[in-house]
Amino acid sequence: MGFEFPWLEFTALFIAFGINAVVPGPDFAMVLRQSIVHGRKTAILTSLGIASAILVHGTYTLLGIGLIVSQSLLLFSLLKIAGALYLLYLGISTFRSAPPEKPNFDDVKQSNQPSAIGAFTIGFLTNLLNPKAVLFFLALFSTIVSATTVVEVKAIYVATMSLQLFAWYLLVSIFFTTPSVRGAFYKIGKWFNRITGAALVMLAVRVATSRQ
Repeated sequence: MGFEFPWLEFTALFIAFGINAVVPGPDFAMVLRQSIVHGRKTAILTSLGIASAILVHGTYTLLGIGLIVSQSLLLFSLLKIAGALYLLYLGISTFRSAPPEKPNFDDVKQSNQPSAIGAFTIGFLTNLLNPKAVLFFLALFSTIVSATTVVEVKAIYVATMSLQLFAWYLLVSIFFTTPSVRGAFYKIGKWFNRITGAALVMLAVRVATSRQ
């Protein structure tokens, strides 16, 4: 590439992003629900959607658009409203939905199974419409990544962060779709939807009240 790769900076970014990734939030709540209600394939596709949204966040951050959004009260408010309404919609839909069907560990499609595109889109929008992601990326790149770091290296950073997030939620998907774990959640029936629905509504409120 014609330059020395900044491994120290890369490691610091990798660790900081990794710590943030494992903190439960809208993404975790959504992958958990997809795992219990729809199974491993759907959960993994949702995880892929979440990881893909990271590429979008990284791209607009590198282009300077993220800074514009964070500095504009109107743009940031619009993003907040969109994110909060989306989470509110998911929360209410989850709260009102039927109890999870009995897990089918033969991976036969269940009656309420979403399409592959639908599962991917849910994950993608859950992450993309989170205004805190805008601020997080800006903070991360402004405090850890040097202004002299070439754009090719920054692109590698973003791609690595996307893969890192997908790897984490892949593990989450696998864990929560193991027979013992998924079966335990199934036993609480409609209360699972009520609890996860309420959690998504609370996250919507949190997003709506987030500040720049």
